[in-house]
Amino acid sequence: MSVSTLQRDTAFQVRSLFRSLLRQSSQFANYNFREYARRRTRDAFHEHQHETEDRKIQELIQEGLRNLQMLKRQTTISQFYQLDRLVVEGQKTGKQTGNKGDIVRQKDTGWD
Repeated sequence: MSVSTLQRDTAFQVRSLFRSLLRQSSQFANYNFREYARRRTRDAFHEHQHETEDRKIQELIQEGLRNLQMLKRQTTISQFYQLDRLVVEGQKTGKQTGNKGDIVRQKDTGWD
């Protein structure tokens, strides 16, 4: 394999790892954990984007894979402890009813 092929394969691995970390971080149930994981992933990759030493790059990839395994484990655990979504998340809110998990918005009674 030539040097350019190795660099291309490494670049593919790095991009794939980056996308996997971002995709997995979006699985957190809690908004704050979700945003922290995304920000930490982006910051770590930007910090090391100009790394040229092959050995250091492979060490960073291995560290990223360990972090991905940890994220998978933590996102699974976070699904057990879901809370109501925050206003900043901008998705469906309300009480969960029915078999399909549909969200029903209930009007507050009182002052109109």
